[in-house]
Amino acid sequence: MSKDILKLTCRELRDSIAKGEIKSSEAVSAVFERIEKYDGQIGAYLNTYKNDALGKAKEVDGKISKGKSIGVLAGVPIAVKDVLCTTFGTTTCGSKILENFHSPYNATVIEKLLAADAVIIGKTNLDEFAMGSSTENSGLKKTVNPWDKSRVPGGSSGGSAAAVAAKMCFAALGSDTGGSIRQPASFCGITGLKPTYGRVSRYGLVAYGSSLDQIGPLTASVGDCALLLSVIAGHDERDSTSVDEKMAPVYDFSAEIDEPLKNLKIAVVPQLFEGADSEVVNAVKGAIDIYKKLGAEIIEIKMPHFEYAIAAYYLIATAEASSNLARYDGVHYGHRTKNPADYIEVYTKSRNEAFGQEVKRRIMLGTYALSSGYYDAYYLKALKVRNLIRGDFTAAFQKADCVIMPTSPTTAFKIGEKTADPLQMYLSDVYTIAVNLAGVPAISIPCGFDKNNLPIGLQIIASAFQEEKLLRIARMFESQTDFHKRRPEL
Repeated sequence: MSKDILKLTCRELRDSIAKGEIKSSEAVSAVFERIEKYDGQIGAYLNTYKNDALGKAKEVDGKISKGKSIGVLAGVPIAVKDVLCTTFGTTTCGSKILENFHSPYNATVIEKLLAADAVIIGKTNLDEFAMGSSTENSGLKKTVNPWDKSRVPGGSSGGSAAAVAAKMCFAALGSDTGGSIRQPASFCGITGLKPTYGRVSRYGLVAYGSSLDQIGPLTASVGDCALLLSVIAGHDERDSTSVDEKMAPVYDFSAEIDEPLKNLKIAVVPQLFEGADSEVVNAVKGAIDIYKKLGAEIIEIKMPHFEYAIAAYYLIATAEASSNLARYDGVHYGHRTKNPADYIEVYTKSRNEAFGQEVKRRIMLGTYALSSGYYDAYYLKALKVRNLIRGDFTAAFQKADCVIMPTSPTTAFKIGEKTADPLQMYLSDVYTIAVNLAGVPAISIPCGFDKNNLPIGLQIIASAFQEEKLLRIARMFESQTDFHKRRPEL
């Protein structure tokens, strides 16, 4: 029974639980059986909550048996990235500086999951403070790719992606600052959605880059992404960046997901294919051919400022990180050094002892960019480039419904392959970063496999608050292939 349960999508499981065909407690037990069997190899979870999860599952089963109303995710086991505040367990951000931190409140998305009767089974590993592209920067443990344990799962939401790919949950939440949902989704052969900036409340998301961060789902299918987005989206007065629902109404994004878009126009940027591996290029071009067969018109465009996205992003993101992480000083939050000589040592030693190398690197880069004499030359110029990149996307969406490109220039790389060269690591996000700078939504879906049987991701980008269109476009491709149904043999 447990093997059959784990083959279901979120929607299928939710419907089966609601009909009384499967008990939520059975689904939760099946997931924990798999976690106990395989997570010692994968390392996707930092913490799991078996007793609490089984208690919540029995509560849902009780509601159903008594004919009471249930939420839209009733009984579905879901994992959350450990950068989201929860009143249960710790909220570590994958960092030693917060290793023992207990949040006094829940993030808005956690409240919405619980209100929808989802069962939160655990918190997943990540690059420390979401700073990384491989989950190798976690200060607490290592996560590997379920398809090949010698390779990275991507990052920073690598734990969430690995958990979904290995069937150790039915869906997971991640956060995306420069590709941290889409790139690990690509590496792990699953679906990952970064919503429009402001579509989902960031209240309770521990900030990395406040003008870039966005929470989104990682799932086994496009339909499941739509289902989760319907739950977590919406205005939140506690988040000043949350958009009013008059501008961005929330509805059931999965209601018309199987309806193909007529007269679909897809934009491609030929010069962007030059930096990707040949197998990635061939898989993406194969996906474009499928859209052609479905009647889509393919339009070639130029995005002249796309090449400056990496430089602009790593100035803006690190500047914001420098500001956001100043609070972790051994006084307000987290780790505090033992026996400091004075208050200066409290700050310096606490931060030096508990922050990892990548976090220190980004704090120093950001502090430098914001410092007197360099602000105009670096940070302000990066903001101007950001506006130019937004303009590129605006021009593209005047001609087409979406833009298609690879999610990542390569498939999952070997553990340790890029840790000695931060620039090469940063370049692994070359296709995803511009989306965050522009604030538009994007999704990564599986579109093939390379010669090593590693997944390849297709990235589809739409204009702001057009998630419903974006999901329907993604579903058109998914309905013609079975890449999303393939899972690694553990």
